[in-house]
Amino acid sequence: MDVIFIPLLTVVVKGIGLYQFLVFVYIILGWLEAFNVVNRYNQFVYTLHTFLFRIIEPLLSPLRRFLPYPNGIDFSPMVLIFIIYFVQGVLERILYKFPL
Repeated sequence: MDVIFIPLLTVVVKGIGLYQFLVFVYIILGWLEAFNVVNRYNQFVYTLHTFLFRIIEPLLSPLRRFLPYPNGIDFSPMVLIFIIYFVQGVLERILYKFPL
């Protein structure tokens, strides 16, 4: 059981880390677009934004329904990052319970 479980759990933890990185890129890209540092009509920026939107928005939209918008600030990406940290920490603790 450990032969399959531990490597699979390791891959899941690494995938969650990659997803967390993509959330950070999505946030920074949104800021760069808001402050007109990058042009959203640029083909590369548009493609990157569309890709990140399709991957990250399905997890952000349920959070936005429950979180208020104080002064127009969207805190859902920050809450998503905290949830990702929590899940990643739980999975890493499970990995440490099963030594190699």
